[in-house]
Amino acid sequence: MLSPILDNQAAVRLGALLVIVLLVASWEIIKPRRALSISKPLRWTNNWLISLLNTALLSVVFPVMAVGVAVLAAEKNWGLFNVLDVPAVLSIPLFVLAFDFAIYWQHRLYHLVPVLWRLHRMHHADPDFDVSTGIRFHPVSIILSMLIKMLVVIALGPPAIAVLISEVLLNVTSMFNHGNIYIPPRIDKILRRILVTPDMHRLHHSVILEETNSNFGFNFPWWDRLFGSYRDQPRGGHAAMEIGIRGFQDAHDQMLHRLILHPLYDRTP
Repeated sequence: MLSPILDNQAAVRLGALLVIVLLVASWEIIKPRRALSISKPLRWTNNWLISLLNTALLSVVFPVMAVGVAVLAAEKNWGLFNVLDVPAVLSIPLFVLAFDFAIYWQHRLYHLVPVLWRLHRMHHADPDFDVSTGIRFHPVSIILSMLIKMLVVIALGPPAIAVLISEVLLNVTSMFNHGNIYIPPRIDKILRRILVTPDMHRLHHSVILEETNSNFGFNFPWWDRLFGSYRDQPRGGHAAMEIGIRGFQDAHDQMLHRLILHPLYDRTP
């Protein structure tokens, strides 16, 4: 039953991405959270171009990616779950949690280490916050992220389907929690108990440093609360908060070539 899913994982990933983008983009039109400051066609064109470039680059750099590494780990008996012969009914949910935990700490590391922040800063330099921000990452940071994912897979040895579920879940929640969508505060408060909401993650894109260095979670909100990086609301409220990186908020900074060269720029507001 699982083999056809793995054999068609590209279609599964693309299908999940298209569905969530369509849903969130429609929600952004019907009930937006904030007014955008930069031309949406300009931002969307270049944000999606950098995502397509990243996809092509990953396929060139890595002969197999995280799911393929999981298959290899099972064949070679690598990883904790394989060594202990943990049944799939346990190893799948455990890996989904462990994967999200690893992504949380990867995200914190990208903010902590200056050279990694230069790469990750391009994601934060989007002066607006909508579903397209969720696929805007520097190519080098995407390659490093894939290497980290592969190391986690080798260390734990999860079933390949668990890796696919985790990666699809990460992509879907990234699209959702970057959405410029309005969720009533009472509902948002309830949702935050089980997943990262757009209001929770939007604070992370504030120009204020202590707000940027908070709410690192992508899928689950528990790691931020557990490790002291959770903030409930932005200092000035969501409607008034300034988004992005000061010094990188002009329209010309959103062009593809400038996104690629972004880590080389050293500007002060």
